Amino acid sequence: MTLLKAEELYGGYGGGDILNGVSLRVDAGEVVVIVGPNGAGKSTAMKALFGLVNVRSGRVTFRDEEITRLSPDRIVGRGVCYVPQEANVFPSLTVLENLEMGAFIRRDDYSAQIERVFELFPPLKEKRSQAAGTLSGGQRQMVAIGRALMLDPKVLLLDEPTAGLSPKFIDLIFERIQEINATGVSILMVEQNARHALSLADRGYVLVLGANRYEDTGPNLLANREVAEMFLGG
Repeated sequence: MTLLKAEELYGGYGGGDILNGVSLRVDAGEVVVIVGPNGAGKSTAMKALFGLVNVRSGRVTFRDEEITRLSPDRIVGRGVCYVPQEANVFPSLTVLENLEMGAFIRRDDYSAQIERVFELFPPLKEKRSQAAGTLSGGQRQMVAIGRALMLDPKVLLLDEPTAGLSPKFIDLIFERIQEINATGVSILMVEQNARHALSLADRGYVLVLGANRYEDTGPNLLANREVAEMFLGG
């Protein structure tokens, strides 16, 4: 079953298009990865799915309902959550307060969801009363992902989740992404660590100049000589 789908997206931030006909989909239970060179439109494509970019033409659907021009808060209400690469925590709020902010549209008791986030990211439980801005980069990323999980999303959009992290935290974040996916949350991820990301992906897309260049399973993209030489460092 296809949950999230983009068809022939054209658009960008101003007068010119960054996206030039991007199409992609995320099926139930999948991990899907978007890779490509700098300036390929990877993050822009993800933001377009979440209502953060002007889409001039094309359409985005979630469970066959068009959401192309919905505001992010309405998209969140349908079960799609987005974790940006930067400025993704409230630095002056505590870890716990950040998680509570993630539950802003819930009207039920979400204490059990907070405990599930703490089980997924044990360091956060120890630092629950610490300001998020004082945490390490890896711990802040845990907070950002944990906050998105507070709404129990069906699809989680992750923009460069390991950018700037140490190798230890890169491995940890990838492990947790797999654990989140194993609970039934579909994942769409833009990632600079392309080899690592594709190794755990069900499917991947290679974008170049805002357009699709390749689409295949993660293992097949890793085995594709042209993809490896042009986009994965040989």
